[in-house]
Amino acid sequence: MAKGAIGYRCSECGWQTPRWAGRCGECQAWGTLAESSARGSSLGSGLRPVPALAPLGERAAVPITQIGAEAMRHRPTGIAEFDRVLGGGLVPGAAILLSGEPGVGKSTLLLDVAARAAREGLSVLYLSAEESAGQVRIRAERTGALHERLLLASETDLGAVLGHIDASRPELLIVDSVQTVASSAVEGFAGGPSQVREVAATLIRVAKERALPTILVGHVTKDGQIAGPRLLEHLVDVVCQFEGDPHTALRFVRALKNRYGPTDEVGCFEMTGDGIAEVSDPSGLFLSARGDPVSGTCVTIAMEGRRALPVEVQALIVSSTAPNPRRVTNGLDASRVAMLTAVLERRAGLRIAERDIYVSTVGGVRLTEPAADLAIALAIASAARDQPLPRAIAAVGEISLAGEIRPVLGGAHRGTEAARLGYATVLDSRAGSLRDALARAFSASGTPSPREAG
Repeated sequence: MAKGAIGYRCSECGWQTPRWAGRCGECQAWGTLAESSARGSSLGSGLRPVPALAPLGERAAVPITQIGAEAMRHRPTGIAEFDRVLGGGLVPGAAILLSGEPGVGKSTLLLDVAARAAREGLSVLYLSAEESAGQVRIRAERTGALHERLLLASETDLGAVLGHIDASRPELLIVDSVQTVASSAVEGFAGGPSQVREVAATLIRVAKERALPTILVGHVTKDGQIAGPRLLEHLVDVVCQFEGDPHTALRFVRALKNRYGPTDEVGCFEMTGDGIAEVSDPSGLFLSARGDPVSGTCVTIAMEGRRALPVEVQALIVSSTAPNPRRVTNGLDASRVAMLTAVLERRAGLRIAERDIYVSTVGGVRLTEPAADLAIALAIASAARDQPLPRAIAAVGEISLAGEIRPVLGGAHRGTEAARLGYATVLDSRAGSLRDALARAFSASGTPSPREAG
């Protein structure tokens, strides 16, 4: 727009247009365009002045070999599973975004992180914009997270938040959550795109300037995406997602983005009455505790990040009394189970099309990778024959429509973990076809035999 010309600017995302429109062309919000002039005066939200650049001497480029990296080393939080996801711990100046469903345990985990850091001698500032200080104190008392060096404040204004940072000079900052803090310098409601952008950018700038590790809690939308503008995920250094089934106590923390470490690590936790506890060896969480082998069960080795976990698949087949036999799944993709059922009937000669089939995983875990195909097929075949598989057998492999067993990623790591857990026989792509794998599985005795593959 020419100087002094009148245009329109979105109060949510800052998009500008010379003509008025009912809907923003950038964020698609209705009724957010307000009249604005290029000089900066407006009826809605004015254009903000460009900040002055620092003198060249203060920001001159230097050879990369002269830049020290010692100050950017990881510092452990005291929670090994969280450190695993972060790549070793907190990095000075790092901005970390932790998102998750409501009630999954984000605040409980971060309160534990804050308390452990305080016990290590760090000054920690925990800013709660969702709960009062009294509510946070009650949770901290229940989980044993009380410490004199853990400072607590309840604020929703960005200016007040910055004031607390200046006054306390913390060595670790936690803001819960970034969508509930608002800046008076920006139009729009808290949680809107423009507010989230301004609040996050300001806190990240403070973190970089002061080498202050900062953890921001983020809300998610109903489809599981991080609420707010996509820019938020680009601004931060680390994006972690806190996952968990509300019907089980198990929780997973996985890194979706990490500038200081790998993005394929997963941390395991368990929610208890006293807070959240680490699960350093989750190998027994997804296995049943029965004594004797039961028909319709088979174990697979699933990958959660870099972790190989044994997961038991259970199947039950009964005679159907309905015109259309039922296919019920829990923790598995229903269409994948239907496909494997068809392959079993066509390629392995198993007559199960007219029977009710129920397939589930143990412990509430969800299997989505094709590596579980062979274990699902063996569990269904075992249930159909009412013949249990030996307990020393684990199965890993993708099954094609032609009945072939295809190799999967991480096969060697899965085989090593299976051997560590006592599975003497691992059926995988070396078995050849589904028919051959079924023959080998049901001909094996209950006595552990030498490992056939893996």
